[in-house]
Amino acid sequence: MKGVVFTEFMEMVEARFSAEMVDDIIDDAQIKSGGAYTAVGNYPFAELVAMITALSRRSGMSASELIFHFGHYLFGRFALLYPYSIQSCSSSFMVFEGIEKHIHVEVQKLYPDAQLPDIQVVERDDRRMILLYRSPRCLAPLATGLIQGALDHFSEQGRITTEPLNAEGSEVRFTVELL
Repeated sequence: MKGVVFTEFMEMVEARFSAEMVDDIIDDAQIKSGGAYTAVGNYPFAELVAMITALSRRSGMSASELIFHFGHYLFGRFALLYPYSIQSCSSSFMVFEGIEKHIHVEVQKLYPDAQLPDIQVVERDDRRMILLYRSPRCLAPLATGLIQGALDHFSEQGRITTEPLNAEGSEVRFTVELL
């Protein structure tokens, strides 16, 4: 997994909890890297899972809830770090429609070895969009947080429903309805 995900996760933990919490979860997780990440490096996904698990234990929040909050945080960070990826969008639906055609293309340019989820628009009208998420990492709560982050970014009110399409959670149907 790309280091930018790790560095942003630790920044979110510091901002939401504290710098001490970052140190504590790194110690608790007993990860090989010792928490030394660079944005362009590649690191084992298991290290992120270990830190989320450690944060869940220390914070009392579920891992899914933490991953959702991380996704929400991540959308805001990506909007700041990579504004060109959404600057031509006037709504969250425009962002969602551009994930595979534009955003993931640009991510692949920056990080050619990135293994990105597949997110396809299945159906869309003015008030409702159905997205199909596929990823072996099973991070649907992260995707949900990113979707909510996009809604918030564009000051849109919406309801997000998820429907797992398999037992492991590697395929999920998202329905986003604007209110």
